[in-house]
Amino acid sequence: TPAGRMMMQMVGVFAEFEREMIRERTRAGLERARKKGRHPGRKPKLSDDQRKEIRDLVRSGKRTEAEAARLFNVHRSTISRVMREVAPDAAA
Repeated sequence: TPAGRMMMQMVGVFAEFEREMIRERTRAGLERARKKGRHPGRKPKLSDDQRKEIRDLVRSGKRTEAEAARLFNVHRSTISRVMREVAPDAAA
């Protein structure tokens, strides 16, 4: 019925409004956390020094990517991502 469609549209509008309010509060909370020096999310498995060492080992041929993964106790795909990164010292 027309009245039923109107009610469903109103319910949908309120649901959409509430979802946007949640998103806004979440963004504000994350921004406050960043200003306090907190960084949400998972901590990096490898330090910058370890990443540099991995790049040096694999590029020099001393270790394969699979061997480096076992050596640093990480997954092989983590090593692949490290190898695709641009080294900070090489970016200059």
